[in-house]
This record gives sequence, C-alpha cells and structure tokens, in this order.
Amino acid sequence: MPQSTDHTPPAGHLFAYFTGEDRADGEQVRFMFCEGPGLSRWTELAAGAPLAPAGGGARDPFLVRAVDGSGFHLLATDLRIHGGTGWEEAIARGSRHLLVWDSADLTSWQGPRRVEVMPERAGCVWAPEAFYDPGRDEYLVFWASTVYAEDDPGHHGPSYQRMFCATTKDFRTFGEPRVWLDPGYPVIDSTVVEDDGWFYRFTKDERLPGTPDAPDAKFIFVERSRDLTSQQYEPVAHGVGRAVDGAPGLARAEGPIVLSAPDGPGWLLLLDEFGGRGYVPFRADRLDSPVWRPAADAGVCALPPGLRHGSVLPLTEAECAALRTLILVEA
Repeated sequence: MPQSTDHTPPAGHLFAYFTGEDRADGEQVRFMFCEGPGLSRWTELAAGAPLAPAGGGARDPFLVRAVDGSGFHLLATDLRIHGGTGWEEAIARGSRHLLVWDSADLTSWQGPRRVEVMPERAGCVWAPEAFYDPGRDEYLVFWASTVYAEDDPGHHGPSYQRMFCATTKDFRTFGEPRVWLDPGYPVIDSTVVEDDGWFYRFTKDERLPGTPDAPDAKFIFVERSRDLTSQQYEPVAHGVGRAVDGAPGLARAEGPIVLSAPDGPGWLLLLDEFGGRGYVPFRADRLDSPVWRPAADAGVCALPPGLRHGSVLPLTEAECAALRTLILVEA
C-alpha cells in the first residue's frame, strides 16, 4: 500500500506507540493491531515487542513502509526520562541520534541501531518521521532539535526546538541535516500526508500557553506545499484540537496522526492529549479544511487508553494474516 493516502480501504491497521515516562517500562515501543477498515477494535501484539535499546528508552515510534516492497522501518526518539536527569537535560544535552529498526514482515524486528543525524551543536533529536518523495526517489526524514551557539559547547545558553530534515534512501546513510521549519518559536512533532499533489504538514506549536502572542500554544497548525522539501509552506489551519463552534476540544495536543476516514470520504486526525485522555480522533472533509471537529462516532474510531505519541500503518490482508499470530489480548 502506498505511503500517500489514496482512500482505498485497508484490511487493517498497526499502531506503534509508547505509554509514558511514569513507569520504568513505559518508554518502549509497543504495538496494537486492528482488523478491518475501522479503527475501533484493537488487540495488543505479544511477540516482537516491546522494543527499546539496552539500558535506554524509545519514544515517539514511527512506522515506514519501504516503497520498493522490501519491508518496513521503525524510527523512534532515543530518550529515557524515567529515572534520568529530567527534561531540561534531555533538551540541552540529550541524544543526537535517532533509533532505527528494520522488519521484513512486521512480525519481527532487527535493531535498533543509533544513527547520528545532528552535529555537536544540537541538544537533542526528537520524534523522527519520514515521508517518501516520489519526485526525488528518496525519503525525507525530519525531527525536532535544539541548536546552540558554537561558543557554547556546554549548551547552557538559550535555544528552542525547530524542525530539521535530511534525506536517505536506505535509513542507514543520511544526507546533511538542514532546517526545514523554523517560525522563530519552538515547534515539534511534524507529520506529513500527501493528497492531490499537495504535501500537508501538521506540527505542534510548542510555545508556552497564556501569552498574548501565542494563542494556539500547545496545539497543532497545518500547512501545505507542492514541494515536500520546501521551507516555504502556506498556512492552512491553526489551533487544531481546541474547542471550536461549541464542539469540545482538548486541553493540549501533540503527536498528530493523519489517516483516511474509514467510513467514507474525508480524513481522521488523531491527537495525543498528553497528560489527559491520550489519543482523541478529529475529522474533516478535506485536508485543506480550516476546522477539524471531534469525531462523534466511536464505532468509526475508538482508541484504547494509555497510548502515547505514535503512528498508524494501514495494512494489506496478507500483513493482517501474519499479525494475527502475534495477538496477545483484546484491548
């Protein structure tokens, strides 16, 4: 199945996620499986998970289907907060690597390997994702990083998260990193979906809430471009996840996941209300819609509690058949 969403109903879905830093085993990659085009009946997979580097943590997992049909890759943040030195240390002096696993069939994973994608001036590499660029026949991999001045080797000065990117063909060798999105304030958690020749980018506004110049802080904004690699995307929507037109909203949102609506035309946007309900579905008729509203029908999309920032991969029937052998318990 192609990475760009073509509204062909999938045979099922695979959800990669982690559960949080409040437990010693929470920063590991786990999997949920859902059969059928809907997103309402999930089962936990027993084999092949959880995934994490020895002595470390893995957060924000992202599933990538290889366009040549050779298998799959899984990217994750190389980070463990539980039992560590805290968020400030992780932001300023964390890992400059991303984690990569490989799989031929989604039932077993090889890895992880740590791939260094940022220079010593960077403080961290968070929430890596990838999207295939058909015009260039390569993947654009993107993530959030802080960067510090050359005369600040200890990373004690001010910085903020911005989105960087690099290209790869095999998830082993990467090009030089460059800034992909820097609006002058902190942003994280970009994800991309393609439709009708447009690349739509969903990103979290990471500014602190409560200030006059940041009305949409801790929510999602949407942009689009005809060129995936461009630094100039045009605005589409902002404050996505907030209450709108009397419809209830979230307290905050991150980790956006965009999917074709399973019950017909339109789109689902899954938002992680971190510290709250976990993933909550929103929907819109078009990706260029200025408004996303909560998805009212739980039969279309009902997600188990406790899932933190992850990704969803549409599946073929053959892939569903292989994953049925790994089912642990119904969620």
